[in-house]
Amino acid sequence: MTYDALTTRYGFSCPVHGAAAVALHEFRQLERLPGAAHPAVYRVRFACGCGAEHPGLVTHDDLDYAPLGLEEGRFLNLMTSRLEDVGSELGDLAVRRIRAGEWPWTFYCCAEERPRPVFPSAFTLIAEVEGWIALAVRCPSCGRLSVNLVSPEHVDLPFHTDDEVGVVPVPFPARALRSADEFARELRGASIEVRRLAA
Repeated sequence: MTYDALTTRYGFSCPVHGAAAVALHEFRQLERLPGAAHPAVYRVRFACGCGAEHPGLVTHDDLDYAPLGLEEGRFLNLMTSRLEDVGSELGDLAVRRIRAGEWPWTFYCCAEERPRPVFPSAFTLIAEVEGWIALAVRCPSCGRLSVNLVSPEHVDLPFHTDDEVGVVPVPFPARALRSADEFARELRGASIEVRRLAA
């Protein structure tokens, strides 16, 4: 598994095409595996371009920090025809934004009735529902699950926060949190309210 900060895609193996470039919103399930803690490892299922879902493994660093550009990376500068380092520049930009009070990912916690900062490792299920991305997120503050409906950019691009998100205002049934398909089916009949995230 690799992550490309410039394309915002994870690289996984695909049994049909050999390789797949996957956006974070195309993940379906994320589950931290017991055992290793430094780095923690997550089992994911992702929707592949071949039409199937495949399993993969992602480290905590690749899931939460690589999208911020904190890893080493190089790109071909077409103006100079040279390979140039991009990691330090992207990392510096991320640090400045966090120091200014911006957080890379934000969601609305229903239990606390307010927006909360989060990293992708807090996502448990992701589903596409009628053009929206539905996220089941475990709040790092209170530990409860909330369901938000957001744009793909809200999930894929660090520091892109939708002004408003759809929120399921009541606790979600546990049976609907077993798979991304059950999650999406349950959401189609759920009551959705709009909440502001951006100031």
